[in-house]
Amino acid sequence: MSHNLQFYIDGAWVDPVVPNTFDVIDPSNEDAFAQISLGSKADVDKAVAAARRAFNTFGFTEVGERLELLNRIIAVYKKRSADLAVAVSREMGAPRQMALDSQVGIGLAHLQKMADVLKTFEFRHVKGPHLVVKEPIGVVGLITPWNWPLNQITCKVGPALAAGCTMVLKPSEIAPLDAIIFAEILDEAGVPKGVFNLVNGDGPGVGHALSSHPDIDMMSFTGSTRAGILVAKAAADTVKRVHQELGGKSANILFPDVDLATAVAKGVAGCFGNSGQSCNAPTRMFVPRDRHDEAAGYAKAAAEKFTVGPADAPGTKLGPVVSQVQFDKIQDLIQAGIDEGATLVAGGPGRPAELNRGYYVRPTVFADVTHDMRIAREEIFGPVLAIMPYDTVEQAVEQANDTVYGLASYIQAKDMKKARDVAARMRTGNVYINYPTWDAGLPFGGYKQSGNGREYAEYGLEDFLEIKGIAGYEAAE
Repeated sequence: MSHNLQFYIDGAWVDPVVPNTFDVIDPSNEDAFAQISLGSKADVDKAVAAARRAFNTFGFTEVGERLELLNRIIAVYKKRSADLAVAVSREMGAPRQMALDSQVGIGLAHLQKMADVLKTFEFRHVKGPHLVVKEPIGVVGLITPWNWPLNQITCKVGPALAAGCTMVLKPSEIAPLDAIIFAEILDEAGVPKGVFNLVNGDGPGVGHALSSHPDIDMMSFTGSTRAGILVAKAAADTVKRVHQELGGKSANILFPDVDLATAVAKGVAGCFGNSGQSCNAPTRMFVPRDRHDEAAGYAKAAAEKFTVGPADAPGTKLGPVVSQVQFDKIQDLIQAGIDEGATLVAGGPGRPAELNRGYYVRPTVFADVTHDMRIAREEIFGPVLAIMPYDTVEQAVEQANDTVYGLASYIQAKDMKKARDVAARMRTGNVYINYPTWDAGLPFGGYKQSGNGREYAEYGLEDFLEIKGIAGYEAAE
């Protein structure tokens, strides 16, 4: 039986209080291929009440019990991996193999890492005659985006469960089907009723109701900076904790000593991954001015190797972007780059010639981009790279940091001392030197308008915990 039109509340699949259906669009062909229900405040109230009741017991469970639960979830998640991959591929356009390997794979990595962390994490320590304990914060509201849906669901639900929190999840209404399968996974794994609840909906209908709810102790939100501000304002009246992972405009500084061909090609791949729909994508490539034209040539060659096509077509390397809204925004910014005088090296406005239906964006590279152009300052969230010449590394660092965002930055250099020195000066939550392998154990999050708090591993777990000092405890252990 399909649960697409239902919500998962208090351990059961239930119908919405008020019927309100919503089409899920396949971005590869613009067709509606499924429907979900959009929730309301009444549905949120039911879910929060269930989570509040469940916290009275789940919040006091033993660590070993929660570890066993995580391991059961991991086992069922593996069993449902193919189903998750098909859902992600159809709802947000990820090429089918990439959906399985990366989109689904990253979720599994987060769950496994959290299980490993929980084995050794210390929730209490003695301080003289006193005891300091780390306790679950309570009932948490989770709002997740459409671009890496399972990444964000697992790196919120995993630590929330590990901490002993209960929760209500609102996934993106644009890409909701993977979250419904995820709820089925948790149900099969035996998550106690009320601990995990799922209510689909949009920001005004469900997101605001969660953020402003007096019985929600914390909001964990991933999405745009604009929406993050709305969540924070809605949460302010109840003084709940707000954890945000927001937008980015990440710089990629190529030092004069690098192998330029390799560094540029990897930079293009990093920018275009997931059709450019990653908040930490290296979208601003800084190159030495005297090698700017050479870098542009390498970028053009790299961009032209990206095969654009339907998510389920063999050989597709770049699927569609997620929606008409995103497509229109990207097209507007590509045109702005042309109008403001950047040199179009590859791609450009419109769909690839052979694709007339679907939200396909041509892999686009601009050169001669200046710091004041819109394509250098605004988050595009599509496969669009801006190459920016610099005269000195000092100038590149200054311009890289001159942004409202601070999620990630990238440094390519042979001289590791210089790379480390610059890494120390980057005002970003993450710095990646020489395209390292992704690590689920590294903290993830931003400075400035890229958010607050950290996710992944023990850093994510800490954000779901309160610290209590018990004076005069005189604990012997």
